[in-house]
Amino acid sequence: MTVKIETSTERLTSATVETALTFDDVLLRPRHSTSLPREVNVGTRLTRRIPLNLPLLSAAMDTVTESRMAIAMAQLGGIGIVHKNLDVQAQASEVDRVKRSESGMIVNPITLSPEARVSQALELMRKYRISGVPITADGRNEGRLVGILTNRDLRFHGDVQRPISEVMTREKLITVPVGTTLAQAKDILHQHRVEKLLVVDQQFNLRGLITVKDIQKAIKYPNACKDSLGRLRVGAAVGIAADALERAEALVAANVDVLVLDSAHGHSQNVIDAAARLRQAFPSVDLIAGNVATAGGVRALAEAGVDAVKVGIGSGSICTTRIIAGIGVPMVTAVAECAAAASKYDVPVIADGGIRYSGDITKALAVGASAVMMGSLFAGTDESPGELVLYQGRSFKDYRGMGSLGAMRGGGTDRYFQEEFDLSRSDDSEQKLVPEGIEGRV
Repeated sequence: MTVKIETSTERLTSATVETALTFDDVLLRPRHSTSLPREVNVGTRLTRRIPLNLPLLSAAMDTVTESRMAIAMAQLGGIGIVHKNLDVQAQASEVDRVKRSESGMIVNPITLSPEARVSQALELMRKYRISGVPITADGRNEGRLVGILTNRDLRFHGDVQRPISEVMTREKLITVPVGTTLAQAKDILHQHRVEKLLVVDQQFNLRGLITVKDIQKAIKYPNACKDSLGRLRVGAAVGIAADALERAEALVAANVDVLVLDSAHGHSQNVIDAAARLRQAFPSVDLIAGNVATAGGVRALAEAGVDAVKVGIGSGSICTTRIIAGIGVPMVTAVAECAAAASKYDVPVIADGGIRYSGDITKALAVGASAVMMGSLFAGTDESPGELVLYQGRSFKDYRGMGSLGAMRGGGTDRYFQEEFDLSRSDDSEQKLVPEGIEGRV
């Protein structure tokens, strides 16, 4: 009897190998149009419940998105995702800065008591970039209003250890009742030549703050991405490490709009289980998870309860997963396949990775992505947190993939399932890590 042994090469040859396309492989064929560019509405959905006026996200990378970038993105109609290479409270603080940066009416303004020191007020003003602090009897943001402290009160008072009660404005406070519209507030601000209106109830308890700066920003950025209270929207990344729920809880307390479960391989049982836990723990907060590259990955995450799926495993400008691990699907094919699967669950997909040119954004949207996440195109901007470097007479900013050694040293090992290596221990050398990203300058 003759036994035929099939080799791996013969099995591969006999298998059906599908053609897959990446951005460089395709162009969009032009057709007749009756619309002018300025008439096009590029509004989209970020998740099932959150709309965007601009289909762009800044990546959750430690050289791309912190509060300054997130503010700029939201003002223009997109959204920024604050990276997780920060301790829990530092990341929550970045989210809080975005949420407090502007508002239709600030419903929970920063407040102090009359007994607080001027130095405390100055620190809060510096931290949140504000020019005044309402003063309540007990320091609570819903306490009885007794005054306001502004930059004008502090101009000629050098002793920062003095109590606020000695320098604050007590009399002739300009207040408005709850329910005052922004249009009415604008007229009152102009009438009294002031920059802040204190919103109070019938018992003179503080209920909010309206500032001329917020009204000016609303006029300057009409397409800003805002929540129902007029605050800028912001997202934040969480991982699958042991502190994931603690981190998510702190972010939710800081009023984050969307949590992003960030992993290099989203079609992993650990990620699917983490998504289910987050959905159960925070049912009212939108949840994005990824990254995946197949219809099966989309189905698994959608059934775990996520509100959007990030698509993309492969070679971005700074990501080397396809090269190091030999895994991935070219982006055009991955986005098209995943978008078709996601439509059955009413879950948007976000193209994440490989966006090198503006035309790649158009191609990603054309094949089914609701929005596009980018890192390299934002990393060289003034708003990114990367360090400014002068090299051969030109200015650059540091930029690194979250799978690079530098990013993993900063706390990103769980994204690549290498969290068991504790680099603070002498026996866990970083030589054990397998980097899937590089570091560079843009």
